Amino acid sequence: MGAEPKKQTILSIGERRRIAAELRRLTRMVGDLYALDFDGVICDSCGESSLSALKAAKIRWPSLFEGISLTLEEWIIDQMHFLRPVVETGYENLLLIRLLLEIQIPLVRKSSVTEGLTVEAILEKWVQLKPVVMKEWAEESADLINLFGTVRDEWMNEDLSGWIGANRLYPGVADALRFASSRVFIVTTKQSRFADALLRKLAGVTIHSERIYGLGTGPKVEVLKKLQAMPEHQGLKLHFVEDRIATLKNVIKERALDQWNLYLGRWGYNTEKERKEAEDIPRIQLLELSDFSHKLK
Repeated sequence: MGAEPKKQTILSIGERRRIAAELRRLTRMVGDLYALDFDGVICDSCGESSLSALKAAKIRWPSLFEGISLTLEEWIIDQMHFLRPVVETGYENLLLIRLLLEIQIPLVRKSSVTEGLTVEAILEKWVQLKPVVMKEWAEESADLINLFGTVRDEWMNEDLSGWIGANRLYPGVADALRFASSRVFIVTTKQSRFADALLRKLAGVTIHSERIYGLGTGPKVEVLKKLQAMPEHQGLKLHFVEDRIATLKNVIKERALDQWNLYLGRWGYNTEKERKEAEDIPRIQLLELSDFSHKLK
């Protein structure tokens, strides 16, 4: 007698759907997630942020900036490029602009830290200087954030091409974002609408708003916790690319974030001293721009 033919298993529609959903879940678990800082990693915005801060400073402290020469303005903007590594949040640019003015013009000095202060000392001691000048100038961060955002909005509305042109993407980044096979999130202290506008205009890339965590969405360590906890991100390899070593050190302090691969972008707003410090921290990998673009693709 011959063997009986095997019975064919017929799956119900519900079973087929469950299998399809599981396959989709497993597919999502394979791959990489990149959380990227914006300024200093994707975009060199120092030119725009410095010019916007100068405009805002003239509005905030009109009597101090009245009649200053074009030569002095150019010197201030030039020094802002040197000081950019100390800026964590955009409004600090206004404070630096005023501090540079007080260094150059003794008659407008209102801060006890200004006499004998050098630009190099600001770079080294900004963490200590910032709360002092904020108190002595009677300033609140929220007020400066709102003013800085308003000045940028007005510049965009009046001269969008000029505002866009004051920024630049780092070489290769636009293509890397455009053709990225990894999941990409933006985690920045920049206001989200400005990051979104620059991505669209300079990179030709649209990153959905729920993937842009800008100013007001919480500290970066909390955003990273939120990203890693999302069900759809379980099993993904996690990467965080920053240009500020202080931010990466904050991540390292959080044991809950131990699974993140941490990178310091050499091309961003950091100093040689900070890059050497990063070399001695096992969790931090120093990253070249060319390698960064390759990783995203």
